[in-house]
Amino acid sequence: MSRHGVTRRTFVFGSALFLSGCASSRGRMTPKPISPNEKLNIAGIGCGGKGSSDVDGAAEGNNIVALCDVDDRQAGGTYERYPNARKYKDFRVMLEKEGANIDAVTISTPDHMHAPAAALAMKLGKHVYVQKPLTHSVWEARNLLKLAKETKVATQMGNQGTAGPHIRRLCEWIWSGCIGHVREAHIWTNRPIWPQDIARPTEIEQVPPELDWDLWQGVAPARSYNKAYLPFAWRGWWDYGCGALGDMGCHNMNPAYKALKLGYPTSVEAVSEGGNEESFPKWSIITYQFPAREDMPPCKVVWYDGGKMPDRPEGLLADETFGGGDNGTLFIGDKGKMCCGVNAEGFSLIPKALMKDYPHPARTIPDSAGHYEEWINACKGIEVPAGGFRGRFEYACPFTEMVLLGNVAVRCGKKIEYDADKMKITNIPEANKHLRREYREGWRDLI
Repeated sequence: MSRHGVTRRTFVFGSALFLSGCASSRGRMTPKPISPNEKLNIAGIGCGGKGSSDVDGAAEGNNIVALCDVDDRQAGGTYERYPNARKYKDFRVMLEKEGANIDAVTISTPDHMHAPAAALAMKLGKHVYVQKPLTHSVWEARNLLKLAKETKVATQMGNQGTAGPHIRRLCEWIWSGCIGHVREAHIWTNRPIWPQDIARPTEIEQVPPELDWDLWQGVAPARSYNKAYLPFAWRGWWDYGCGALGDMGCHNMNPAYKALKLGYPTSVEAVSEGGNEESFPKWSIITYQFPAREDMPPCKVVWYDGGKMPDRPEGLLADETFGGGDNGTLFIGDKGKMCCGVNAEGFSLIPKALMKDYPHPARTIPDSAGHYEEWINACKGIEVPAGGFRGRFEYACPFTEMVLLGNVAVRCGKKIEYDADKMKITNIPEANKHLRREYREGWRDLI
């Protein structure tokens, strides 16, 4: 028996005895049918920080029956709001003991634990809502997509902009041809706002009594505790986070990904300053190349972080905000330019005065029922009309894979050529090791 009370044997053989649903031909559990009028029984994995609002977002009209967090202090506020929910530190234990009572799970841990927790829940027939970035590695994204198809559970990535009105209207404008064929998009963020380009701390500090440090590390290599890692700065460490791309890529790149129907890139190249085997660089500029898609020509997408930005476009007046300021996107087409802020907010033609004369395109994309509502409805078998805009894994997994290939290029320091069909870097064979991480002992059977 492991120190946390779960071995692979007790989990695999014990699960079948208490889980609701039926085993599929692949040994997966299928989700329990839920009436549209029923309340869902929901569990939360990661209940502090963003996890707090995710649990609250899913709670309306439903039952929060169990909560799991490795840090009692971080999760304290959520625990107080749901005093009747049973509390756990190890999500594996929670899923084993509460399996028959749980219909769906929200997952809002640090990046490195998203996929392991989601994969286990999905195999047990639980609907999953997973914070962005959906995964920590390209391989995890591919495997969650495979699991979504096999298990048929309702899935969603926590990226509120996908449910927002702005990205819908932006797509309608670009698809109307208002700036012609778009051949370039430049996307920027003010992240990181946490330390990067730093060495791993050598000082061993006392683990806070409310934290289970071993469980917090999860699939990552075992390290000595240091406050340099959490509760927020984990984003800057390769072991745990996905850097600026992981924090803001799924927000800021979403408008271009959707409006330009990007899919998978054929090559990615990065330039950066600093960085090492432990932490991300001070800044990076990453260039993605995409082939022709449907009725759209080949396209270049450039990502900027760490204070780097594209040149301010001609035509933008001095008193006009460029994109969203610290975060935004510039679209360059054959006939003109557009810019927008986070999640396509404030999108406009350049110069903005052109918005008055251009005939506004018809609204052809249905509005969302709401970010959390979309997922809750899907758990009950109610698919939203704007299904193509919901952040389900069929959309979120390829999107996440595209985003994370930028980090692979950063680690390589060279241009990588990518064969998406084979999930393989073709020009630098040794770079393929960055597509997948090795889970540490005790965690390798989750995905």
